[in-house]
Amino acid sequence: MESSPSIERIQVSVYTVPTETPESDGTFQWDKTSLVLVEVIAGGEKGLGYSYADVATAHLIVESLAPMLIGDNAFANGGAWRKMLEQIRNVGRAGISSMAIAAVDNALWDLKGKLLNVSVAALLGLVRTQIMAYGSGGFTSYSDSKLREQFGGWAEAGFLAVKMKIGRDAAADIERVRAARAAIGPKVQLFVDANGAYTRKQALEQARRFRECDVTWFEEPVSSDDLEGLRLIRDQGPPGMVIAAGEYGYDSWYFRRMLEAGAVDVLQADATRCAGITGFLLADALCASRSMPLSAHTSPSIHAHACCGAQRAINVEYFYDHERIEKMAFDGALEVTKGFLSPDLSRPGFGLVLKETDMQPYRVYTSHQ
Repeated sequence: MESSPSIERIQVSVYTVPTETPESDGTFQWDKTSLVLVEVIAGGEKGLGYSYADVATAHLIVESLAPMLIGDNAFANGGAWRKMLEQIRNVGRAGISSMAIAAVDNALWDLKGKLLNVSVAALLGLVRTQIMAYGSGGFTSYSDSKLREQFGGWAEAGFLAVKMKIGRDAAADIERVRAARAAIGPKVQLFVDANGAYTRKQALEQARRFRECDVTWFEEPVSSDDLEGLRLIRDQGPPGMVIAAGEYGYDSWYFRRMLEAGAVDVLQADATRCAGITGFLLADALCASRSMPLSAHTSPSIHAHACCGAQRAINVEYFYDHERIEKMAFDGALEVTKGFLSPDLSRPGFGLVLKETDMQPYRVYTSHQ
């Protein structure tokens, strides 16, 4: 292996996978999910990273980010991250730009692990070898029977916590939460996620009703941009119920404002949105500075590694859509065992290999020559 291999090529593909059934949460409906995949080639290895984003993200990578990284030191992913931030100055830091950087940054971490023959978790400096994962689904589009089937199955499989979507119908949400609690029994933790669908006073009332079913986690009871509202729910909500938000954070300034406002009990971050593993580690540092827990939003095969290398990480969201796509797309996609995700430390990088033939029918874009 060369001491300092240079980046030779960066390839980008997009795969759009239909959901099993139409899905919805408190504020959004969808029937497909797109995976933006980046492959960085250097030193005889191919680093693989991704984000869940629109095809426009791929165009930004191909046209703006990738060309300036060709020829750079493959080990200098910190410098590459800074260059990408500077490159997107005039198109904006949040949204597509940050997700584009995330996909490339994740690929560079995977590449470094492969070049050094170590897992990303080990590369980050193992804090732990496993991280709790909670089953996440229970969409508002589900019937009560489908909700009970999914959650009951996760409870039987050994999950220690599950999370359901709420927010379409406040009255119906009470009954759905009761159905979920009945399905999982008294020992499994029950989380709810309103995706910002409630008003402040409505969220407070709902929190009190949910606490009767021993709900311990209320995510985005109001909009994550309403820091005063989140603080209100955190201060006046029932004891024993944590308020969580942050999944829409794209940079450290966002996380810093949320923490300074005292808006959450648990900060969430997403390495496929907040500019990759590098951005996720910055969120972890902010949490450490305030003794705040950090939770990883979705993308379990990436976040298992990130959280095993993060000081303040407490759990990973095992989101149904993403774990399904990752199993379809990659050999080496991680499974939950007795409620925990454990990165395979014997496999370099993220330990993922693209199933190119299986994913070919879903490919809607490629930059491959």
